Amino acid sequence: MNFKSRFYSVSFGSILIYCDVPPQVLRQREVKWLDMLSHWDKWMIKRFNKVRLRCQKGIPPALRGRAWLYLSGGKVKREQNQGKFQELDSQPGDPKWVDVIEKDLHRQFPFHEMFVSRGGHGQQDLFRVLKAYTLYRPEEGYCQAQAPIAAVLLMHMPAEDAFWGLVQICEKYLPGYYSPGLEAIQLDGEILFALLRRVSPLAFRHLEKHKIDPILYMTEWFMCAFSRTLPWASVLRVWDMFLCDGVKIIFRVGLVLLKSMLGTREKLKACQGQYETMELLRAIEPRYMQEGFLVREILEVPVTAREVEREHHTQLKRWKKNRGELNFKSPPRMHGARIIMLAEPPRRQDLQQNPTILLEMPQPTSQLKKGKEENKSKKKRSMKKSKPIDEIPNPYSLPSDLPPPPSEPPAPPPVTSETPPDGETPPEIVPQTKTDSPDQQEAPPKDLPPAKESTLQRSTQSLSSTDQDTYL
Repeated sequence: MNFKSRFYSVSFGSILIYCDVPPQVLRQREVKWLDMLSHWDKWMIKRFNKVRLRCQKGIPPALRGRAWLYLSGGKVKREQNQGKFQELDSQPGDPKWVDVIEKDLHRQFPFHEMFVSRGGHGQQDLFRVLKAYTLYRPEEGYCQAQAPIAAVLLMHMPAEDAFWGLVQICEKYLPGYYSPGLEAIQLDGEILFALLRRVSPLAFRHLEKHKIDPILYMTEWFMCAFSRTLPWASVLRVWDMFLCDGVKIIFRVGLVLLKSMLGTREKLKACQGQYETMELLRAIEPRYMQEGFLVREILEVPVTAREVEREHHTQLKRWKKNRGELNFKSPPRMHGARIIMLAEPPRRQDLQQNPTILLEMPQPTSQLKKGKEENKSKKKRSMKKSKPIDEIPNPYSLPSDLPPPPSEPPAPPPVTSETPPDGETPPEIVPQTKTDSPDQQEAPPKDLPPAKESTLQRSTQSLSSTDQDTYL
């Protein structure tokens, strides 16, 4: 079995085991996501189902932070509030919230390399993000469940982006969850319990029989978006779908875990009371939280955003009847990235991709000009100093290809104005060759025609004795 492919599945009983994605498949997905991010508004409006499908398959790790920022609407929020985070970051903050935040910093993912050291860059950024939110929403302040949400975001993006991602989750995805009184989370607990009646009647009757209130087991699940419950690989896959489709994914995950742990009579035999049931829900079996199994079950749960909203209105009426009006009225919940974008239409410049890493090289303009001039002078010197390529002489050269004359050719004797007749060479121009004896000297060929012989003689006038020997 190849353990480098996530969607190559192997069955173990009724559970599918998925492994990592092959590198070539991962590269193809990255190219597709880069294309989507470059034309985000068109994809979200015209081909949102394709975006949802790619989120269900899993966002490539290299692009997950950027994709989360686009899905949540944090990118548009940041562009429309330029300088806001820097303004909040420069303020000291409310002392009562600052003290509580500082106490919680070391509790967030203490074994992760970003947060393992006290006072490290991870804890510093986490403090900045949480403190900035208390200044951005002073009526809400700080809630301990916000810290793991912000920490997960910081693992994938800079502090400013993580701040706007936290704002979007608190205001659009989970509005009212972190307000005083926690009324919104209690209301969603009743919605989860009502949906469980249809998804797993056996688990519903068991919880109802032992009077186990949903707030006892689902508070940490929902408020932390399962970041402190599931294995890390499952957390990332759940967040990919959660930021795309909204809170219905959180409801589906809760329903899957309840159905898996309490959905059969054999499992209910092991938890005959309230205490045993709560212990079972606090220690969920790892196989039910495994990435492949969990994602498959989430997609099969028949719970839509419309059904969540319908049940929300039902539970809200019941709440008002039994408990009165809500003390904290949260803004309406947005179900998914597409609804968020349509509610706040972005400008084209808001969706432009900015480089993740900026390298600043501060250098005065005068130095830049000097550097350019020095480079030009170096190029000119290199061009002057470059030596020509030596050509190999042709041993069978023609008269038209004769080599150039030597640097210091012997001065020829003066030529008279009289032109010698064809076929005759003046005695003072005839080339002489140094040989051991006069008999070894070669004479010009006598069988050439007169015109050609004269031409040959003229071409040899500018040659030295050695060159004439080679040529003739």
